[in-house]
Amino acid sequence: MTSQAADGPESVTASRRSKLTPEREQEFFDAVLEQVRECGYEAVTMEGVATSTRCSKSTLYRQWKTKPQFVVAALRSRRRSRLDGIDTGTLAGDLREAARAAARWSTTDTKLLQALGHALTQDEELARALREALVDPEIAALREILRRGVERGEIPAGHPALEYIPAQMFGVVRARPVVDGTYADEDYLLRFVEAAVLPALGLTQEPRPPSAG
Repeated sequence: MTSQAADGPESVTASRRSKLTPEREQEFFDAVLEQVRECGYEAVTMEGVATSTRCSKSTLYRQWKTKPQFVVAALRSRRRSRLDGIDTGTLAGDLREAARAAARWSTTDTKLLQALGHALTQDEELARALREALVDPEIAALREILRRGVERGEIPAGHPALEYIPAQMFGVVRARPVVDGTYADEDYLLRFVEAAVLPALGLTQEPRPPSAG
């Protein structure tokens, strides 16, 4: 058997999966997602990830049989909401904190979504993994924030805007690069909450303390 054959996917996928530490596995996941963002999904190769992480490509093939499976696993490793833990005591305060949190990952996540664009239409599992990683957790967290606002009596349960707030908050982050050619930063998202989200819910801006002097 040649060394090339030994390093190919058919031979290595038949081998037992080697054990990786969680830290090493996450290093691989971070590397493949970074390459997707920077180069585009089609340009990413197992060889390229192996080079950037200083491992053999056979190591990657033993863990994940194909590039799509590797990227899906990397996406699913991020299946958690960055909005969890937000609870300021008011709905307006929670939505402002959600805007600040969204600003911290808007650039990297939007780049990833853009880079995967065409591949998502061709691979149902990849599209599902992206939703599970970047969409569903954030939408669920926003709905929980709104639910608490209803529970506290800040807005009525039947308010017609409730259905659309998660799509507004999530959508504006993704849309700004297309509309304005730049990513949504904290200032932009906070202004969006003040100008569009809070008025839609019938919430007024919190009074500001008078200036000294």
